[in-house]
Amino acid sequence: MAHVARLPAAAFGAAGPPPRKLLREHLAILVAELVTPAERAAWTEGVYAAREGWVADFEAQQFTLGLAWYTHLEQGKTREYFAGAAAANERVERFAPGLQARLRALAAGLVGAPVHPRPGWCGAGVHIFPRGAEVARRGGAVHYDLEGLTPAMLAERAPAFSLVGVLQPPDAGGGLRLWDRTWAGDDAGAEPAADETGTVHDVLPADLPAPAVTVAYGPGDLAVIDCYRLHQIEPFGGERDRVTVTAHVAKGLGGWEIWF
Repeated sequence: MAHVARLPAAAFGAAGPPPRKLLREHLAILVAELVTPAERAAWTEGVYAAREGWVADFEAQQFTLGLAWYTHLEQGKTREYFAGAAAANERVERFAPGLQARLRALAAGLVGAPVHPRPGWCGAGVHIFPRGAEVARRGGAVHYDLEGLTPAMLAERAPAFSLVGVLQPPDAGGGLRLWDRTWAGDDAGAEPAADETGTVHDVLPADLPAPAVTVAYGPGDLAVIDCYRLHQIEPFGGERDRVTVTAHVAKGLGGWEIWF
């Protein structure tokens, strides 16, 4: 399988086959400077203006503006997630106006169809991985993005993708390590475990080869991967936090939906 399909911003969402089809033969799609400098500057400023209200996860090893489903799932805070989703969406809009709508539009360009907010869930949000913290030193967890996919979606292998837009890259590293391996339903000899909401936890493979590629991205770049693709955030260094806008989009019974 080829590594990365690199597209100019003008080609993303243009007429023709939707870009998502490139992920049948590539590990990732990378679109250069799809988030404009003006958007990136305004949203990054807003993210830091909201710092006192960042949501701390995993003992403040990482933070979000908005609510990330997987962090709440892994910390046993699913009720807090759904109870706070509407307020989180309002906060994202207050400090990063237009961000969620922009990610919905990008997701629609990716899949070639209308994309709607997932009812009751948080829309696109922002991840802040601080300089010098655990992810910076050791890299992120090796995982699939199965959280948020229902057992029915997994059984059908419903199309599902993760979008990562770079607001502020770290000084060095912090790219996306990708494996030439997708979730096959039997990794580690077990099926994913559904929680009380009917969504799924990742189950990691027992053996890990070396990653096939590390996608390095710059300010404003957008990376897209299949949610079933094994991946990890690369360790990073320097004086800057790693700040990305993130969303997942999948095709369910209600059509294409987006969440964070």
